[in-house]
Amino acid sequence: MIDIERGRFEEMVSTALDGLPEDLGTHMRNVAVTVEHDPGPPGLLGLYQGVPLTSRTSAYAGCCGPDHHLPPGICAICQSEREVAEQVRRTVIHEVGHYFGIDDQRLRELGW
Repeated sequence: MIDIERGRFEEMVSTALDGLPEDLGTHMRNVAVTVEHDPGPPGLLGLYQGVPLTSRTSAYAGCCGPDHHLPPGICAICQSEREVAEQVRRTVIHEVGHYFGIDDQRLRELGW
């Protein structure tokens, strides 16, 4: 386990989001990426809460608050700041994949 200052961890999340391909960013709407600093349940590195784009219908518009990506327990499994930054990147990509409707099995097949 490593202790990373909250502001530094949030910078890592911002860097990971900024590193996403630009064309993905243009398709992301009504998304709030939040950082939970409490570790949460063991093994939980991130959590997508929302309705994936592939499941939205015309009734979705205006019905819901923003989707959330919550990366809570990453520092608990890492030993260095470099490991944290890489795991943050992997987790952000994984959770954004859920936003686009990609399930866990396919994300694992893709290496995320």
